[in-house]
Amino acid sequence: MVSADRLLAFAVMSLLVIVIPGPSVLFVIGRALAHGRRTALATVLGNVLGSYLLVAAVAFGLGALVERSAAVFLAVKLAGAAYLVLLGVQAFRHRKDMKLTAVQPAGPRARGDLRTVADGVLVGCTNPKGIVFFAAVLPQFVDHAAGGLPAQMLVLGLVPIGIGLITDTVWGLTASAARAWFARSERRLSLIGGAGGFAMIGLGVTVAATGRAD
Repeated sequence: MVSADRLLAFAVMSLLVIVIPGPSVLFVIGRALAHGRRTALATVLGNVLGSYLLVAAVAFGLGALVERSAAVFLAVKLAGAAYLVLLGVQAFRHRKDMKLTAVQPAGPRARGDLRTVADGVLVGCTNPKGIVFFAAVLPQFVDHAAGGLPAQMLVLGLVPIGIGLITDTVWGLTASAARAWFARSERRLSLIGGAGGFAMIGLGVTVAATGRAD
């Protein structure tokens, strides 16, 4: 089991890192502005699932490989950046269809929700900020004498995941609420959809240009 003091210390460290908006937060905001609350919440869910995949990767040794190998880190980072740009381009291209999307029947939406969650998973597990944090910080809080290191990491990883779920949801709901005001005008809705698309493109470029802190 993870001791209470280690859990608390890791929670404080996680909060300090998470309150600084990174790729996941900006991605959620961009999706909220481009597509609304439902898409934002599905994106948040996907993001936390993708982030926990990073925790599992670190717990079972893959995270250390990504952190130590510049080539692997670069490949993962560029894959995530390219996908962000692709999603941004799609959001911008379809900005004028947003009103039609908002009033479509609920039936076809289920598949869209699953795809949105999958988008969030991909962005979450290729987030350079998450990769560095979980690979470099998480292992420092395990108790090697207690054994069961993978299990300890999986438990500790739930802390930033829970914090991220709450904060990302707040960001998404706030951004989607602002979008609701723009939705009163079809032109304004189109503009905000385009802005969300540009935000994701800019985020992708920023992620691609971000280097390692070593």
